[in-house]
Amino acid sequence: MDLWFFEKKATDNGFRAVAGIDEAGRGPLAGPVVSAAVILPQAFSVADVTDSKKLSAKKRARLYEKIYAQAVSVGIGIVDAAEIDRINILQASLLAMSIATHNLDPQPDCLLIDGPFRISSRLSQKPIVRGDTLSVSIAAASIVAKVTRDRLMEGYHEYFPQFGFYQHKGYPTRAHKAAIREFGYCPIHRKTFRGVKEFL
Repeated sequence: MDLWFFEKKATDNGFRAVAGIDEAGRGPLAGPVVSAAVILPQAFSVADVTDSKKLSAKKRARLYEKIYAQAVSVGIGIVDAAEIDRINILQASLLAMSIATHNLDPQPDCLLIDGPFRISSRLSQKPIVRGDTLSVSIAAASIVAKVTRDRLMEGYHEYFPQFGFYQHKGYPTRAHKAAIREFGYCPIHRKTFRGVKEFL
């Protein structure tokens, strides 16, 4: 399959700067949701670039460096746990995507978005279900978003070591849920999520 298919189609339709957008962190019980928007040059090699969940942490880190080194532009959007609780995780994810798009420089004129939803933007948009396996730009964004979020969670571990965030990155593992039962919640936990709200 041609991972450049959607990018080429957009270019054929007259667009000049196509950004892929994806997020990481919808499912965890703690931490932010992080989105990335990436504009790739046409010469970028697609080798090994795919949905970040299919890659090892070591391979993601290597590709993260490659994407940052070669991308035309990378934008990051971060929405914290308190805002997730206030507006819900879907709206927080879409907001993070909008922020990531706004942080691109230069700005794109077309967006390829992972999933079925459009974001708050006047730019031309194409939502693509399973886009992180179908579009090289979205796949690159998924890698950047995942690595960025994982590193944030590793940083949070320094402040809240009892929860083991460096291991599970806030996802609802058995060890994480056991830590919540023992220690309660901390400021980066999502208090509206099942697995946390029972202990408020």
